Parts: sequence; structure tokens; C-alpha cells
Amino acid sequence: MPAIHSKHNKMDPKPKVLGGVAILPFAAKHSKGPAPIPGPNVEVDIIDEAITYFKANIFFQTYEIKGDADKLLLYLTLFVHQCLLRMTRCSSKDAVLKEMYQLSIETFKLPMDAGFPLSSFYSPISSKRDSDELRAYLLQCRQEVSSRLAEIVIDKTTGKPSKWWMCFTKRKFLGKSLESAGSHR
Repeated sequence: MPAIHSKHNKMDPKPKVLGGVAILPFAAKHSKGPAPIPGPNVEVDIIDEAITYFKANIFFQTYEIKGDADKLLLYLTLFVHQCLLRMTRCSSKDAVLKEMYQLSIETFKLPMDAGFPLSSFYSPISSKRDSDELRAYLLQCRQEVSSRLAEIVIDKTTGKPSKWWMCFTKRKFLGKSLESAGSHR
């Protein structure tokens, strides 16, 4: 079974691309920023795709990139994994929400920066303006993913992170992780 790819690879008109990352529209429910607003024909945005496909894609050791939307999906899948790793330290809904907010606003490497686990998949950015625009977009993506994921992962009865999500912290997507051992508290 092949890995699941983004349905946004075939988007028409083509989205803006910065450093090989597609700047895709999504419904910003929990964040503000430069992300384009989706049109009425967009049923599932890239944030929902990243969260929905995470459990399937985490098992793959290889991933064929079929478009720039897949590169954003790669980044968001690594970020979902990082979120889940951080949630393992939390014992209540409030702690999860606080940890997710902190994680989403932390300083982070752009996907094409040296030191990013999968930087070879991305192309270099030509200007500081494009770099700042991509950073602002990814910051908004991180805020949206962490907020939506917290809503899904927190068990409604116990108020703690669900064990059915936490079991995926033991796996790494493509053998990589944004969270290095001992990197946070």
C-alpha cells in the first residue's frame, strides 16, 4: 500500500510556492495570519489532511513526493508527531492546550534550512521577503494544527491525551522527528 498523498497536488489554479512548499488555503479557526482563505469547493483543507492521514503515513519509511502540496504535508506530518511527543508530558486538558500553544509559537527551522530533518526535499528560498512570508505561513499552520489536534486527541471523559493517539509517538515518519532527544525540558 502506498503512502497517502495530498489531494491538493491537483489544485487549480496552482497555489503560490515558496521553497517548494505550496501556500495552500485553509479555514483558520484558531489562528490569524497570511494563509489564503479556501474557496467554497474546498471540503478538506491541508490541516485536516495532515491530521487525518497522520496515522496511516507514520508507518512509511519512504514517501514519493507527487507535488508541492506533499511537501507541506510532509512538514505538517512531522509537526503532528512533535505535538504528540509534547502531549505525552501533559496530564490534563489545560496542560495540553498550554503546551500546544507554546510549541506552535516556538522558534522553528524552515524546511529548507540546514539542520531540518528532510531539508533535501525542499528548494532554497531566494529572498528574505519570501523567507519571512513562508515563516509566517508555517507559523499559522503550526498554530492551527496544534489547536485542532488538541481538540481531537484530548479524551472527553478523562481530559487526558487519548492512548489511541499517544501510541504513535513511538514511531517516526520516514525515520525522522522534529523533536530531538532531550530537546525540551
